[in-house]
Amino acid sequence: MVVTSQGNHATPVKPRSGEPSGVATTAASPGKGPTRKARRATATRSAAARRRDLPVALLLILPAVVGFATFYAYPTLRGIYLSFTDFHVLSPPNWVGLANFRELFGDDVFWHSLLVTVYFVLLSVVFGTAISLVTAVVLHRVTRSSVLRGVILLPFLISNVIAALVWQWMLDPTLGIVNIALKHLTGHSILFFGSGGWAIPSLAAISVWKWMGYYSLLIFAGLQTIPATIYEAGRVDGASEAQMFRRLTVPLLRPILVMVVVLTVINSFQVFDIVQVTTEGGPANASNVLQMYIYRKAFRQFDFGYAATLSLALFALLIAVTFTQLRLARAGESDLN
Repeated sequence: MVVTSQGNHATPVKPRSGEPSGVATTAASPGKGPTRKARRATATRSAAARRRDLPVALLLILPAVVGFATFYAYPTLRGIYLSFTDFHVLSPPNWVGLANFRELFGDDVFWHSLLVTVYFVLLSVVFGTAISLVTAVVLHRVTRSSVLRGVILLPFLISNVIAALVWQWMLDPTLGIVNIALKHLTGHSILFFGSGGWAIPSLAAISVWKWMGYYSLLIFAGLQTIPATIYEAGRVDGASEAQMFRRLTVPLLRPILVMVVVLTVINSFQVFDIVQVTTEGGPANASNVLQMYIYRKAFRQFDFGYAATLSLALFALLIAVTFTQLRLARAGESDLN
């Protein structure tokens, strides 16, 4: 069959006898796209424009690249190198190979600090995620007050040092408002930072209070992505609010909750400032977290080589824990898909 163009329409014409059947076009339709030559010319012009913009783009990203190389890349590579050396401030680094790592595996203080840090992380993750989730659900399902959201976010805007100082005064065994209230209720006070059993829970409570508003807003943003029709269907099926929270809200929030847990774990493993302000690792190393131990090795004993080894071990631990969490929790998948 031969197709001939007549105006803007194509008219089929039967082939003569003996001619092979098929489709032939005698004229290009005016409604078709650009030809191959035109497309090639457009691509050439686009490539030329990109080449002209490349110097400007490189100039604009140069400050960020310099800052990253100066304050992140170089210190990281320098720290990895120092972890294989015996380096004290007044003497040049002396290469010792894996001696620092062998010392690390036999260091009882390191393993004790690791256990203390894991205890702190568990308390922060469990209570921090639970309180942030309940707060976000209340903000989403009960009230939409922007003033209340701002009040909840306020602790996050306070520096860690200021938050630690405020709570240190509030939990003071003699003058703190919390212990004054406890004396009226129970007749005795609690050594929150001076007792080995209360030191880590008290520090975890400060951390949870500090980060709760930020994590609540992250979960609140995730709640807004859940279609309202899902809850309407749940009500039609006779589900209560508690059942919908357990069966609908929590499963659909899995990607957001995984992100919150990962951020909490990373922040908790790196806790230092609130420990330094309140307990300084005491009493009797009861709150001597890894960052505190690294600080003591580096800036009190001036053993920067071994401190770099401790830092590298913490870095490797964080990478392993983070990737394990993401893999086990299927963070890239969502039940909304």
